[in-house]
Amino acid sequence: MLEKAYEAQCEKVTVHCTKASEARKRGLALFALALGSFCIGTSEFASMGVLQLFAGSLGLSIPKATHAITAYAFGVVIGAPLVTLLAARLNRRTLLLILIGLFVVGNLLSAAAMNLGMLVAARFISGLPQGAYFGAGAVVASYFVGEGNSGKAFAMVMSGLTVATIVGSPLATLLGQSLGWRETYVIVAILALIALAALWAWIPHNEALNGGPLRQELGALRKPRVWTTMIVAALGVASIFAVYTFIGPFVTDVAMLHARVIPLALALFGIGMTLGNLIGGRLADSHASLGVILGFGCALVVLALLALFGAHEWVLMIALFGVGMTMMTAIPTIQVRLTQFAPEAPTLMGAMNLASLNVANAIGAAAGGFAIGAGYGLLSAVWAGFILTAAGLIVFVVTLGGAEQPVPA
Repeated sequence: MLEKAYEAQCEKVTVHCTKASEARKRGLALFALALGSFCIGTSEFASMGVLQLFAGSLGLSIPKATHAITAYAFGVVIGAPLVTLLAARLNRRTLLLILIGLFVVGNLLSAAAMNLGMLVAARFISGLPQGAYFGAGAVVASYFVGEGNSGKAFAMVMSGLTVATIVGSPLATLLGQSLGWRETYVIVAILALIALAALWAWIPHNEALNGGPLRQELGALRKPRVWTTMIVAALGVASIFAVYTFIGPFVTDVAMLHARVIPLALALFGIGMTLGNLIGGRLADSHASLGVILGFGCALVVLALLALFGAHEWVLMIALFGVGMTMMTAIPTIQVRLTQFAPEAPTLMGAMNLASLNVANAIGAAAGGFAIGAGYGLLSAVWAGFILTAAGLIVFVVTLGGAEQPVPA
């Protein structure tokens, strides 16, 4: 009797240890994915934080300097479908390693740029891996968290990017102010090498992560709802970038605060994005439309307040937090809707979601720069974002709001 009890106890301990080991491996894999997205987010958003620095260094006006930010966005837009389709049959682990390697090269080239043309080219190269990374990362995360949790899986990968807006981008901006904008990109490249090592060590070799036929991926692009959802994302999320791109000038030239406040403003925006990402991940798995309608609708209110009263420092800070939170609430829902419309191509849908968000980056930065360049004042960039988000919400309600898809249990 005692012997059987002892064997049963040993069996329980073994099962517990096995589960603990699996949980540890899962946690390390998800951390590696988030670390990669943290590096990508730091590079993308830090460029906006050091916008004034490289503009001054290269003798550029603020609107002209935004071409480097727009180039990064175009790199994502072009790279997302192109890289994903070319690598359709690659194992997702292998693809992630290649993508982070290319990202390192792009950031080193950014640090070495001597004029606007070189910087634009370097930022374009830096953006090429982003869409495919998030697409492949979402597939790997879904493998670890299980079916029916695609919203949470995407939010986990996105968490690295949102944390980058709290820690990475403000710190990189602060380092840029202290050391120089070139050093910012060098530091990002070093962090990306650490992420590369983590992905290599903690993402397992597994046939379940193998790619699929190219024809299967291409078939998803023939579905009208996929393109409509991408249009919603590109228009609706543009206000994030119409605001974030010009946070530096908002702080120093609108609210008349010291430049040292810029990292704090960036961090508040990032805290809002992180909270919104968590909320959005939960909403995406339980409701097909609420995340987008709630996120975009509340964002319009916050944007109007920022545009009208952003010269008051406390309104500026609260509104920056609010814009980040409300807009990020919508993004996981957009990812889940894309995957539901084309379940046979989850990697491509994740990549196309990021492509859409970087079309939003290009549109938002360009629209904000155009409004400012036309002489309407710095806060006119916020109104440009307001118009774009309103358009995205209208398109969603009219075309997709009633197209409820069953959400997996």
